[in-house]
Amino acid sequence: MEQKVNSIIEILKKRYPDAPCALHYRTDYELMIAVRLSAQCTDARVNLVTPALFAAYPTLEAMANADIADVERYVHSCGFYKHKARDIVLACQMLLSEYGGKVPDTMEALLRLPGVGRKTANLLLGDLYGAPGSVVCDTHCIRICGRLGLSQGKDPEKVEKQLRQLLPPEESSDFCHRIVLFGRDCCTARNPKCGECPLSMWCGEFNP
Repeated sequence: MEQKVNSIIEILKKRYPDAPCALHYRTDYELMIAVRLSAQCTDARVNLVTPALFAAYPTLEAMANADIADVERYVHSCGFYKHKARDIVLACQMLLSEYGGKVPDTMEALLRLPGVGRKTANLLLGDLYGAPGSVVCDTHCIRICGRLGLSQGKDPEKVEKQLRQLLPPEESSDFCHRIVLFGRDCCTARNPKCGECPLSMWCGEFNP
C-alpha cells in the first residue's frame, strides 16, 4: 500500500506541480469565510461572491459588526445563505472576543467557531499553518480515494481517519488540493475520463 500511495502522490504532483487552494482570499479570516460559503456550493461561485462581500466589510471588525441581514444579501447565491451569514458574523465576533483577532491554529479551537466542522478546520490548518496531517475530506476526495482503494465508505470523518493513516503527514494537505483539481478535470463524478486517467492502474472501477 505504501508504494501505491507514493506512486499516486507523485503522479498527482507531476500533473499539478502547484497545489493552491481554489478559494480566493487575502487574510486568515477571509479564508475561513470563503470555506464556510463553499459548503454545498462551488468554489467558482464563492469566488464571484466574496470580492463584493470583502469590499463591503474590509476588516475583521467590520465583518463582526455587520448586520446579518445585510450579509445575507451578499451571500444569497451561495445557498443556505441565512445559516452562512449568521455563522460568518458570529465566527468573526468570536475571533475578536476569544482569539485575539486571529484564526486559531488547533483543531479543538477551530471546532468551537460557528459553522466550522472538521473539513473546514483541516483546510484552515493546512493552508494557514502548514499543519502536517491535515486531510480535507470533500466530495472529490471521498469519491476518488474510494475508487483508488485508499478509503472505504462515504463518511467524511471515517475517510479522514483512513487517509491520515496512509498519507505522509507532510503531503496530506497538498494531496487533498490536487485531488480536487483531479476530480474536476479528469475523475469526475459522472462520465470520468478513464481512458486518459494517469491513475487508472490503481482504480477499482477501471480494473474491477
